[in-house]
Amino acid sequence: MKASVEDKVQTRIPTKHGEFILHYYTNTIDEKEHVAFVKDDVAGKDDVPVRIHSECFTGDVLGSRRCDCGEQLDMALGLIEQAGCGVLIYLRQEGRGIGLLKKLQAYNLQDKGLDTVDANIHLGHLADERQYDIAALILNDLRIRSISLITNNPQKIDEMTKLGIQVNTRIPIETHIHHDNLDYLKTKAERMRHLLSMPDDQ
Repeated sequence: MKASVEDKVQTRIPTKHGEFILHYYTNTIDEKEHVAFVKDDVAGKDDVPVRIHSECFTGDVLGSRRCDCGEQLDMALGLIEQAGCGVLIYLRQEGRGIGLLKKLQAYNLQDKGLDTVDANIHLGHLADERQYDIAALILNDLRIRSISLITNNPQKIDEMTKLGIQVNTRIPIETHIHHDNLDYLKTKAERMRHLLSMPDDQ
């Protein structure tokens, strides 16, 4: 069966960052609920600001300071509101694709000295198992011609380009560095090639 998505329902969601339309998608790849948060009419437009955000229960919902996910989610919505149009795609691939249980187990390994990459590998996973096929299908369904991708991750740009999405520019999304997320962000920069401005003394 050919991979596809279906926009099952759209509803208006007012937020502190303005009003968005939430699109609920089903798909033929997995049984998860992926959504797109859309600002204004993006069909046929170029350079649409797009954030492809992978689910992070601890950061997005609980406000955990171990990562930058919750802050990035909030910042991305602010950037899209400021631009006057854009899309935030929320993919249900917790813990870089390994799931919530394994992510929490990885947290415990990190507390014992492993970094985020080695913790995932110790649990029998890759450092990053996320896939972006559904995100590409959603962008095509929204009929966006080209995007400005809100990310620090060059691999995400490469993956979207391979999937046929025209990425014209990158919009950085750097959050505050503090004691609780410093090692996490250093690992992102040093081992996963994320484009982050780490302090020289760190």
